[in-house]
Amino acid sequence: MGYRFDDLTTACRDDWRAYIEHDFVRGLGAGTLDRGAFRHYLQQDYLFLIHFARAFALAAYKSRSLADLRQAHEGLKAILDVELDLHVGYCRDWDISEDDLARLPEARATLAYTRYVLDTGNRGDLLDLHVALAPCLVGYGEIANWLGTQSFTQRGEANPFEAWIAMYESDDFQDAMHAELGWLDARLADVTPARFNELATIFRDATRLEIDFWQMGLEQRL
Repeated sequence: MGYRFDDLTTACRDDWRAYIEHDFVRGLGAGTLDRGAFRHYLQQDYLFLIHFARAFALAAYKSRSLADLRQAHEGLKAILDVELDLHVGYCRDWDISEDDLARLPEARATLAYTRYVLDTGNRGDLLDLHVALAPCLVGYGEIANWLGTQSFTQRGEANPFEAWIAMYESDDFQDAMHAELGWLDARLADVTPARFNELATIFRDATRLEIDFWQMGLEQRL
């Protein structure tokens, strides 16, 4: 019997839980996160999205089938034509202008995670790249779903971060998350135990870098 995405999260259970249930995430759900911390995170997440787009361009280069090439193209198009515009608009709601975003320095946590993803994709294959991206692609959807089950989560106008939670629990994002899970499950089913261990290491490293990204936002550091 082959592997599935759940086997990756099981292989680094403690790190995955620390990521999904981070204090930054809890603050988002409870509506108690410092607003300055959220603004800092939003700005760095804009830079992350730019490198995310680069990762999908790399995925296109790494693709060996027309289906994978089309998937990479759609991902790149969605980031450039939809997500970045939405993010800029959302930042504007938090008094962060597009000029502010254009002048941003990259925090060390942003540099570490984005360059790790790109380096993993460059030296590995398409599956390596998708596994490195999975803590973001899948993780944000799981975080929104987890927050939806927690008694401390505040919804509606009581929570200044409601729009963030709603974005990742939306049908569009959840559909994209499940499509990615399906892609990963189909490819993990055929890997050997040795290859799975390599992928689990990539996934663990990427998850830890996501934890650092939350911590960077929480501490408002560069």
